[in-house]
Amino acid sequence: MKEQNKMGFWGIVLLGINGIIGSGIFLLPSNGYKLFGPASALTLVFDGLLALSIALCFAECSGLFEENGGPLVYTTQAFGNFVGFEVGFVTWAIRIIAEGTIYVGFATALAGIFPALNSTLAKNVIVTILAVFLAALNISGVRNTSVANNIITVAKLVPILMVAIIGVFAIHAANFHPFFIPKLTTSSNFANASMTMFYIFTGFESLTVAASEMKNPERNLPRAMILTMTAVVIIYLLVMVACIGVLGAQLTNSTVPLQDTLKKVVGPWGGTVVAIGTLLSIGGICIGSSFVTPRSGSALAEHKMMPAVLSKRNAKNAPYVAIIVSTTISLLLAYSGTFNTLAQISAVSRFAQYIPTCLAVIVFRRTRPNQERVFKLPLGWTIPIMAVIVSLWLLFKTPVVNLIWGLGALVIAVPFYFLMKHQNSSL
Repeated sequence: MKEQNKMGFWGIVLLGINGIIGSGIFLLPSNGYKLFGPASALTLVFDGLLALSIALCFAECSGLFEENGGPLVYTTQAFGNFVGFEVGFVTWAIRIIAEGTIYVGFATALAGIFPALNSTLAKNVIVTILAVFLAALNISGVRNTSVANNIITVAKLVPILMVAIIGVFAIHAANFHPFFIPKLTTSSNFANASMTMFYIFTGFESLTVAASEMKNPERNLPRAMILTMTAVVIIYLLVMVACIGVLGAQLTNSTVPLQDTLKKVVGPWGGTVVAIGTLLSIGGICIGSSFVTPRSGSALAEHKMMPAVLSKRNAKNAPYVAIIVSTTISLLLAYSGTFNTLAQISAVSRFAQYIPTCLAVIVFRRTRPNQERVFKLPLGWTIPIMAVIVSLWLLFKTPVVNLIWGLGALVIAVPFYFLMKHQNSSL
């Protein structure tokens, strides 16, 4: 790629911010507050530092390989085919879990506008209609457009920035006292809140995979990532502080905290603006997820890592079998829980990619010491080791049920590995 066509510093920053800020911030502040009170704002700083540490590990690994593939490539090269297969399989599972989570997020946001829809039956009906409609749209061969993506980006950021900027001028200091609520201030609650809120930081890994398409990545990538994570943490902190400062204890029972916050500050029109922005944002993410998720499954089949039937395409070149399978599993997950629960499960599942990638940095330092790196982490092994330790601590503190749901794909992948190895000796 010509140097003038590569992405500059600010392009990297904006790409990172857009990739990270998603549906979670619209709905999760109330859950963080419920678990850790006003001090839940601290979990955002904690999560931001952890996400940055993991992202820097991704950055070093991505600079070692020209081919795309991300964690699948890193872990296969570092630990062999079995671990690589596990991570590749989990990548599809992560996207399926995220898709089910986003569907429930859309239903939750819609119920915030129309309270009559605030029931399990209504949620299940909404997610079914949405999932089936998007599956049909994908099978018909309709693709996303960049124009729609730009509209979604604006729709996503406007209400968030409105709450962050307007809300902080209407906070009541009394809502932050006591900052640490004694009955909530435990390590388990902090870890539980941190794991749930970590969902709003996922997406950072996409920034590091395209290091070769950036100008001067050795200098620009780490600086851009630090600035990106700093900007995201500041935006999230302003939103969280606004929600706590305006709603106080009412935040505990709010299913649409940003909407309720702006509604209380400026009146019904503020809530309406946030509601529309929330639906457009989450709806757009649903469209994107419904397109990408099944193609992750079909890509595995094309690489002989899953049964060939998943790669079957119709006359419109849509991977219809993978679409049906992905949609069905996403729906079952969506039926099983609330947005808050699924968000934590989705966050847990990501660590099946994150931890092996951090460990791969250490392996490559030993096995490829002389290979030229686009970016090299400072402080030796310190950052990857700390990222792994903190990640394992969060997983250790996660409720067992959510841990099983989030990491269950690792177990499910084992028989598929031996099945595909029998059919493909290169595995």
